[in-house]
Amino acid sequence: MRTLRTTAGVLAAVIALASCTADEGTRGSATDRPASAGTSPSPSTSSTTSGAAAPESPARPPAKGCYVLGFDAATAPTNDNRPVPCSKRHTAQTYHVGRLDTVVDGHLLAVDSQVAQRQLERTCPRKLAEYVGGSPEARALSRLKAVWFSPTIEQSDQGASWFRCDVVAVARPSTLAPLPPPRGLRGVLDRADALDEVGLCGTAAPGARGFERVICSRRHAWRAISTIGISGGAQYPGVSQVREAGESECRDRVQAATGSPERFSYGWEWPTREQWRAGQRFGYCWAPD
Repeated sequence: MRTLRTTAGVLAAVIALASCTADEGTRGSATDRPASAGTSPSPSTSSTTSGAAAPESPARPPAKGCYVLGFDAATAPTNDNRPVPCSKRHTAQTYHVGRLDTVVDGHLLAVDSQVAQRQLERTCPRKLAEYVGGSPEARALSRLKAVWFSPTIEQSDQGASWFRCDVVAVARPSTLAPLPPPRGLRGVLDRADALDEVGLCGTAAPGARGFERVICSRRHAWRAISTIGISGGAQYPGVSQVREAGESECRDRVQAATGSPERFSYGWEWPTREQWRAGQRFGYCWAPD
């Protein structure tokens, strides 16, 4: 459930709203991507003809490439799109290219193994924070998301060991927004007005009929104004606890932001069990915009 409340001095009305699904456009656990629990096949023992050149390893992606990707391509484990000039329309930008460590305890792991993929899950979000700047809350409130790609099995067999981290902006469900040139995206969340363009907004109150998450540069009626942390361990505390954990604080924050009027509306959106399992330990506080 999600709660939208309207307050007139003290609480005047309570409206319980249907829950929203997990945030689109973010990567979850390693099981979201193809994984192999074993080692990669043993290399072929056949030899090349004397004097023949060995096949070249597939080239690493450019360190600052720009791409035209759709939502499905951006959330796939591999990508073979050709880069486009960053001065032209594009929906993804590379901000980091690294090297996969696929040897663990002397064993060569498949490029799509969970161990290898966890390297991407740890590295790419951390590198995104360095690239776009801003506070942890600003990044949580933005629609800028990290996506990542590793070589295909065939490329890995040919010696490719790179991985690529791209940033995308989720405009609305399953739709990416065009990005500015790299100079306009680096450190973007350090700007005070950045979330007016790339923040999380909604077409209606969260959970209400017609609600859709949109980037704030699009037409909208509500805005996520802050996040509220929720304490707890690996096990989901339960709906009643996460609902109560931030509701009063959200109400107070919205009242303060609106100048303590006699009547105001606010929405508290707590994390789902799936989001909690993926590591989200906060909820969103919403207000009409």
